[in-house]
Amino acid sequence: MSFGLTFADAESDFSDSDAVIFGIPYDRTTTFRSGSREAPNAVRRASYGFEKDHFEHGKLPEISIHDYGDMNDHLLHDDMFDEIEFSAMPAIRENKFTVAIGGEHSVTAPMVSKGGMSIISIDAHLDSRDEFMGSPYSHACVMRRCADFIGPDNIFVIGVRSISEEELNHEEPIPYLTSYAVMNNGIETAIKRALESVQNEKVYLTIDIDGIDPAYAPGTGTPEPFGLTPMDVKKVINAIGDRLMGMDVTEISPPYDHGGMTSVLGARLIKEGLAVYAKHNLR
Repeated sequence: MSFGLTFADAESDFSDSDAVIFGIPYDRTTTFRSGSREAPNAVRRASYGFEKDHFEHGKLPEISIHDYGDMNDHLLHDDMFDEIEFSAMPAIRENKFTVAIGGEHSVTAPMVSKGGMSIISIDAHLDSRDEFMGSPYSHACVMRRCADFIGPDNIFVIGVRSISEEELNHEEPIPYLTSYAVMNNGIETAIKRALESVQNEKVYLTIDIDGIDPAYAPGTGTPEPFGLTPMDVKKVINAIGDRLMGMDVTEISPPYDHGGMTSVLGARLIKEGLAVYAKHNLR
């Protein structure tokens, strides 16, 4: 674990906090453009550009936030997995709103490894291969690894537009809706279908930033055109409401984020999640 810059307004001790933020600078299985290990602090820096309150939500209850700092930049997946479990599980057990800043998307699996929750994923890719390039722990396999813990019926992916034949023909397919379906039928229809599909009441939201169109989020490892809009994702966060128990934002790659706008978007989505959690769970 390392300490440094903290997320804006993260001024509370762990014991007094309602929400805990973790940086996970891990991108060892990245297959196209690396650099997401630099995202946690880039997102933290961007978080200081916003007002503390969001006028569209009205007056929100005060939320106490603790920034745990960054986990170590591990070489091996098993070491990364073990440290996340050791560091994040106390916050999850105490029902604190948990926020992870990746790093690549493979960091999501250890965040949900104790089960008892559903996952709604925003992603351009289904990420449900059994293995990729010889590894079952690649970022291209993360939803399959999550399914090992919570089952495929507790996962739903929105915004997909890149799928392999292996994933389509898998004996336990991961449910999804494409970005084209969202464009044709609206994000509200996608949200309704996702929330009706997953079984466990509490929802962990994972946002692979490449789920959003690269016109809005160019700083990512595997950009795919024809994606969701930031407003689509904002609506997803708000619609989950009191079911939202935690979230992550992954795959932001600052070396490709000219002007820093992808990090800005990532920070704002985290602040939206914190606001929605406070609105529904704090008094």
